[in-house]
Amino acid sequence: MKLLNTLETRLLTLLQRDASGSVAELAKATNSSPATCWRRLRNLEDRGILGATVRLVDPAAVGRSMDVFCQVRMTSQSTKSRQDFQRAMALEPTIVEVYSISGDWDYLLHLLVRDMADFETILMSRVLEHKCVASTSTLFALRRIKHTTEVPV
Repeated sequence: MKLLNTLETRLLTLLQRDASGSVAELAKATNSSPATCWRRLRNLEDRGILGATVRLVDPAAVGRSMDVFCQVRMTSQSTKSRQDFQRAMALEPTIVEVYSISGDWDYLLHLLVRDMADFETILMSRVLEHKCVASTSTLFALRRIKHTTEVPV
């Protein structure tokens, strides 16, 4: 993999903090020309380093104040079982992250739910109802201490 140059590193750092600036503003902040900045941004997109531009939503402000982490153990490790489970979890909007993990558990799900009843509904109807799920274990976050979307570059 090709390493990032200094300009690309500065661009990525700035964009991860606030992607609402114009190319001219980014160029000024990185001491480069707008044309150079624009070319670097397109190159970062073409290389798959930069994805879609999004706005972050405060979960609590939209009634999703409960972070739940659910560990899942599968009954089968077959390719079809894993694909079916991953597809089913991708369809549930309250499940915001799904990780395949090592250790005693097979998956870790991160859910943003309204309350305990909301979580129970999703657990019972979406997760435990899946034919490949053997068991789950749940952790409830008391509060977020640190949450970032920035990737160190």
